[in-house]
Amino acid sequence: MKTIAELEEFMTVPTEALMNDLKQLDGDILILGIGGKMGPTLAKMTKRAIDKAGLDKKVIGVSRFSSGNLRDELEAYGIETIAADLLNEDDLQALPNVKNIIYMAGNKFGTVGNEHFTWAMNAYLPGRLAEKFSDSKIVAFSTGNVYPLTDVVRNNSSEDKPVNPIGEYAQSCLGRERVLTYFSHKNKTPMLIFRLNYAIDLRYGVLLEIAKQVYESKPIDLTMGNVNVIWQGDANEYAIRSLLHTDHPPRILNVTGPETLSVRWLAKEFSKRFNKEAIFINEEDSKALLNNAANAHKLFGYPKVSVEQMIDMTAAWLSNDGATHNKPTHFQEREGAF
Repeated sequence: MKTIAELEEFMTVPTEALMNDLKQLDGDILILGIGGKMGPTLAKMTKRAIDKAGLDKKVIGVSRFSSGNLRDELEAYGIETIAADLLNEDDLQALPNVKNIIYMAGNKFGTVGNEHFTWAMNAYLPGRLAEKFSDSKIVAFSTGNVYPLTDVVRNNSSEDKPVNPIGEYAQSCLGRERVLTYFSHKNKTPMLIFRLNYAIDLRYGVLLEIAKQVYESKPIDLTMGNVNVIWQGDANEYAIRSLLHTDHPPRILNVTGPETLSVRWLAKEFSKRFNKEAIFINEEDSKALLNNAANAHKLFGYPKVSVEQMIDMTAAWLSNDGATHNKPTHFQEREGAF
């Protein structure tokens, strides 16, 4: 793959399982926060699956659409769009009452120094949305950052592990979960909280960051020595199909790949592909931010795109000067400061 069009074509191919699940789903799908890193490809995959299955459903995307041509791009694809500021009450109340909600809006980067906005987006807004869409099914994106750092050998960050978020971003994400849970209890709204760790798109993500450090002969800090990742196309499919697994009180679902990956090993794999030596600093800590997604794999199967495929595609993309977003994950962060 050498172009964004080729990348998105590959990333949004719908599976038979996705189409079969959408056949069982009643109503249209509203994606809140479609303008983020994952929203456009999630919407395109949903639309492709609906069209290929011959279903009569709308996909509607909501974002500020304050810059760029994303709105035109989505509408050309057959996705309806609504420009709205979700923190504006008039804009929020004007949204259509759709039966299925995928809630992706939130704030992470720039939290330090702007904590009030992060808390408004991540903990106040969810309550307003839950009241507005009390009769809908809601899949709400969250993060594995709500877990504490965990022992790499045990990796016991499954859904029943007690949460203990580090830093204000992660704390506000737990706030989102708690507020949504309150309204699910109050209104019997079926929800699923989607705790995602590190989706991989060739334009951004943990693998791209490690690859760039190897390619540019920059030292790689091994303190956060292990990570979990999942191909963004697989994560998107899981999110759409999660609409059939909502419940009240909300179901919690961890989402990532099945492997606990060594950062050192990943760097050495890129080193082979680039024929460059990987440079390391510091040693691996015994604890890392990890996510055990065994329940998601039981529900939806293992990811279709393997780690080796992601490494190969990332290396080729970087070698061919593929377009990238300037949106680092800060996966090395251990103090929760984003």
